Amino acid sequence: MEKLTMTLNEKVKKELKNSYNEALKNENFKNLVNNLKISEELGCKNTSQIMDAVEELKNCKNCKGLYMCKNKFEGHVYFPEVNNNTLKFNYVACKYQKKLEKMQEEKEKSVNAIAYAKIKDIYTDDKKRLPIIKWLKNFYDHYEKVNTLKGLYLHGSFGSGKTFMLAAFLNELVEKKNANVEIVYWPEALRNMKEDFSLVEEKLAYYQNVDILVVDDIGAENVTAWGRDEILGTILQSRMNKKLTTFFTSNYNIQELEAHLAITKNSEDVVKAQRIIERIKCLTDDLELISDNRRK
Repeated sequence: MEKLTMTLNEKVKKELKNSYNEALKNENFKNLVNNLKISEELGCKNTSQIMDAVEELKNCKNCKGLYMCKNKFEGHVYFPEVNNNTLKFNYVACKYQKKLEKMQEEKEKSVNAIAYAKIKDIYTDDKKRLPIIKWLKNFYDHYEKVNTLKGLYLHGSFGSGKTFMLAAFLNELVEKKNANVEIVYWPEALRNMKEDFSLVEEKLAYYQNVDILVVDDIGAENVTAWGRDEILGTILQSRMNKKLTTFFTSNYNIQELEAHLAITKNSEDVVKAQRIIERIKCLTDDLELISDNRRK
């Protein structure tokens, strides 16, 4: 019996080694094993999992963003780590996921500040802000509950305080003039609707009809035809028809946003992106804020 057991063990080891040697013919597999200094023993025991990692790394090689991710868990790659002569496999965030997480962290830090922002809290030490403050004060002074005032497409450098300035004026509109305002972080809104389609009808109806809508950080989203045409396009067309006030903040100027929305850059996508931009132009005035990053 002992001899039979030994024979079976030897057979299994031989099959594992054959599979490993076959896998080594794959240049990507071989490079990963060499780069991580994975021993033959560990390699033989984990050939299948190493190959899974190789395939996910291959998917990452030409990936342009989370919307293109082909891996099992979006934004993550299955990756091995040698630890005390064992191999541990973990899902590691890719550069696009890390960027998204950093943006979300920044947003979370600013949520409370935005929620309680007041006009008196706005920094006025930067002359570049004065035209925007003047525009917002004029909007505030002329606001009535039933109004057809144009909103603002406010674009400029990262962390310059675009959202904070808008929120400061709009928070006081809510408090002192009973305005109905919704500030929507656009990448998150799209992501939530995509993850739960049961939300789409309700959210669309609300965004189409709220008195003042702020589409915050447009251009930071992963663009899809669905998000651009079925969601954003529908909201903007409805608000344009009803002459409802709409604001936007973005790190892109209007030309850069148009290029961002075109996705594939084929003629059909270019035309659809242009339609979105025309709606934004109809709904807003365009102002730029290039200032110091106050999030540092």
